[in-house]
Amino acid sequence: QVQLVESGGGLVQAGGSLRLSCAASGHIFSSYFMGWFRQAPGKEREFVAAISGSRGSIYGVDTTKGRFTISRDNAKNTVYLQMNSLKPEDTAIYYCAADPATITIARTVSNWGQGTQVTVSS
Repeated sequence: QVQLVESGGGLVQAGGSLRLSCAASGHIFSSYFMGWFRQAPGKEREFVAAISGSRGSIYGVDTTKGRFTISRDNAKNTVYLQMNSLKPEDTAIYYCAADPATITIARTVSNWGQGTQVTVSS
């Protein structure tokens, strides 16, 4: 059974930075796509970034381009999301995701973490 545990969320002022971590276990980490989604109150869960297992190919979205960076350490079974220049609209619960296939659509993801709250004050 795949287990994903996020950490690193918190309260930060606009323009600040946070780094989220997701520690994974229960599967062959290096072969899985890993990613991050977020969900704001009253909104659907949306894709933020993903990284493939073998080649480390990165997928992202325009709203966070140049501000958020996803990376992974296969030796530590951990995926990271470095978030810089945070904006109040980045406020959401951030979820770690894992799947053998590409993960850019929430409904296709087979494994989720419990989520970590990120709040950006103006």
